[in-house]
Amino acid sequence: MIILKANKRDSKESVSNMRAEGKIPAVVYGPKFGNTSIVLNYQDYVRIYNKHGETTLINLDIDGKMVPVLIHDMDLHPVSNKVNHVDFYAVEAGKKVDASVTIEFVGESAAVKAGAQLIKVLHEIEVEALPENLPRFIEADLSLIVDLETSIHVRDLKLPPGVTTSLDGDEVVASVSEYKEEVEEAPVDLSKIEVEKKGKTEEEGEKAE
Repeated sequence: MIILKANKRDSKESVSNMRAEGKIPAVVYGPKFGNTSIVLNYQDYVRIYNKHGETTLINLDIDGKMVPVLIHDMDLHPVSNKVNHVDFYAVEAGKKVDASVTIEFVGESAAVKAGAQLIKVLHEIEVEALPENLPRFIEADLSLIVDLETSIHVRDLKLPPGVTTSLDGDEVVASVSEYKEEVEEAPVDLSKIEVEKKGKTEEEGEKAE
């Protein structure tokens, strides 16, 4: 069980003061849980997020009350990339949820080793499962791509028990293409064009005379 301590937020405390004290303002909401503003310890949250990702069920200990949640959204500072705010979704026991799960590419492709270029079409996959069954990631085995004619499809992904996806099984996850070396075109010398134009104009002028 993953437990993250939180406290109800004092509406009088400024957000800037919270962040200066190493805290993150956040909110919890759900179909059977009213919107509640909370505050978290920054280091505690980042440690759990880095280890477990977005799709792992977290038990928020809000002033002693346990609330099972998923990370629904996370706002990052545009410059420092630090966490500014977090939205948590309070899940219902026994009810499935939809989530985007990261695809992790593993193994080696014989086609890529032979010089082909790997094209990753999907980086996430939409799945449905009970909150406790949501995986942190789903593996895609690159060894299935043996030549230019083969690809990895959604049907090739091994979903954990209790996890399903509504995506078409024929949808491509990754493929390869023949490697083509880019040919850099020589820059156009504008000075020569100007000179040539000027010379032509002068010749036309002489003929006119």
